[in-house]
Amino acid sequence: MRKMRVKYKLFLNQVAIAALTTVLLYYALVFVHQGTIWLFNTGILVELVVAFFFLLAIFLSNSFISKAYTSGPLSRIAGSWKPVLEGITVVASSVTLCFLLYYIPYKLIYNLAGEQITLLPERVRLAYVISSVAALFFYYFVERERNRKQLQEEHLRAEQLQKENFRAQLEALKNQVNPHFLFNSLNVLNSLIYVDPDKAATFSSQLAEVYRALLDSGDKPLVPLETEMELANAYIYLMQTRFGENVQFKVEVPPSCLHLQLPPTSLQMLLENAIKHNGSTPTKPLHISVFVKDAKLVVENNLQPRLDEVVSTKVGLQNISSRYKYFTDEKVEVAQNERSFIVALPLLDVA
Repeated sequence: MRKMRVKYKLFLNQVAIAALTTVLLYYALVFVHQGTIWLFNTGILVELVVAFFFLLAIFLSNSFISKAYTSGPLSRIAGSWKPVLEGITVVASSVTLCFLLYYIPYKLIYNLAGEQITLLPERVRLAYVISSVAALFFYYFVERERNRKQLQEEHLRAEQLQKENFRAQLEALKNQVNPHFLFNSLNVLNSLIYVDPDKAATFSSQLAEVYRALLDSGDKPLVPLETEMELANAYIYLMQTRFGENVQFKVEVPPSCLHLQLPPTSLQMLLENAIKHNGSTPTKPLHISVFVKDAKLVVENNLQPRLDEVVSTKVGLQNISSRYKYFTDEKVEVAQNERSFIVALPLLDVA
C-alpha cells in the first residue's frame, strides 16, 4: 500500500512537471516566432496536448531507463561505457517517441482535416534534435538525480530498520537474560527435574527455543506469522509452567493467516509486557487472548495492575511502531479501557 501511494504521488508529480514544461516551452517558441505569447486557438490546444503527452512519455521512459541502469539488469554494466550507453538509450527512446507521438499524430490530424501538409526535412530533423536534447537534459539533471536520492533514502531506511531490529532483539534478549527471568526459569526447571523429568526436558527445550528464535530473527525485517507463533508458543509454555492457572492464554490464529508477516519478536514482546505489568492469582487470573481481526493480530489482556507497580517506559511499543513505519502507513493500534488493554498489529501481505 505504501509503495503504491509513493508511485502514485511520483506519477502525479511527473504529470504536473510535464504540463508546466509543455506550456513554458511552447509559449517560449511562440514568443520567438511571433513576438507575443497572447495567442490561443484550437490548433494551439491540439499542439499543447500532443506536446504534453510526448513530454510525459519522455519522463516515464527516462524513469524506466534509469531504473534499468541503476537497479535493473543493466546495472551490472561497469566502466566508462555505462553512461555512454545510457545516453544512447535515452536518445533512441526520445527519437522513437517523437516519431510515434509527434510526427504520426501531426500528419494524422491534418489528413483528417482534409489538409495536405508537407513537413520540411529540416523541421523534422530539428524536432528530433530538440526532443533528444530535452530528453538528455531531463534524464541527467532530473531523473538520475531523483533516482540517486531515492536510492540514498532507501539505503538510509534499510539502515534505520536494521537498527530498530537489533534494538528489538537486544531488548528482548535483555528481558529474557535478566537475572529475574533466568533465576525463575532455572528454579522452575530445578523443581521439575525431580517431580516430572519429562516435563523438565520439555521446559528446557522450550527455553532453548525462545533464545534460538530471538537470535535467528534479529537480522530479518519481517517474519511470517507462523514463525512468530513458534516463538510465542514456546514463551507461552514457559509462562504456563511457571505461573500455572494464574496466567491463562487463549490463542486463536487461523491457518489462513500464517503466511502474513510482521516485525520479529513483536508478539512475544506484547505477551511479556502483559505479564510484566499485571498481577495474577488463582482467584484473579490474568487472561491473555491472541486472535486475528480485520487483518490485524490482536493481543488483549484484562487490567490487573501489580501492587508493586512497574513503571512503563513504552520502549517496546515504540520500537514495534517504528518498525511498522518502514513497511506500511497502517498504525499499531493501542487501546485501553477500565477492564482491558488491547494492541492490534497490522498483518502485512508482502509478495
